[in-house]
Amino acid sequence: MSMLFSIDYHAPGLAGVDEVGRGPLAGDVVAAAVILDPSRPIPGLRDSKKLSSARREALAAQIREHALGWAVARASVAEIDALNILQASLLAMHRAVQALDPQPDCVLVDGNRLPRWDYHSEPVVGGDDRVPAIAAASILAKVQRDRELVALDALYPGYGFAAHKGYPTAAHLQALRRLGVTPVHRRSFAPVKALLPGTPAG
Repeated sequence: MSMLFSIDYHAPGLAGVDEVGRGPLAGDVVAAAVILDPSRPIPGLRDSKKLSSARREALAAQIREHALGWAVARASVAEIDALNILQASLLAMHRAVQALDPQPDCVLVDGNRLPRWDYHSEPVVGGDDRVPAIAAASILAKVQRDRELVALDALYPGYGFAAHKGYPTAAHLQALRRLGVTPVHRRSFAPVKALLPGTPAG
């Protein structure tokens, strides 16, 4: 049974926002913002992590076709290392909402933190499996980021990016130790930082 419910803010432009990629050791953090069209509901929206890759791709196509507005944005590896992953995630979400056309009247953000902005907004813990617009954003963000990690797999063979999407799996950590740190690895993350020249042994 679906856990989704709709929060009625009496506003025509309710945007949902979510990010993907806080935990990985490599790649950008990607955020999406979506304003769904109440007259064109999309069945099956839920937390992107609970959907198969094929189902996410199919839903992403429907979201892009049926939503009143959607946008995908990011914070780069360099920004993650400069700001920290939380602030970079909030920056990516801010950029996604700013890129929406039309602009939203209110914004629901997955999690318990909000970017610094002037939008009428509210954080929703577990929102990616409770609020349809946030679920839609989570799907768009994950589909985009997964595609990018597959592309990085071709640029940096041997690391297994297409399989683990940059997360710190045993295979990824082993490849890092064997092959070294790439330009797309987050140097501020401990498992990567430990392998950089000049880093004292722990």
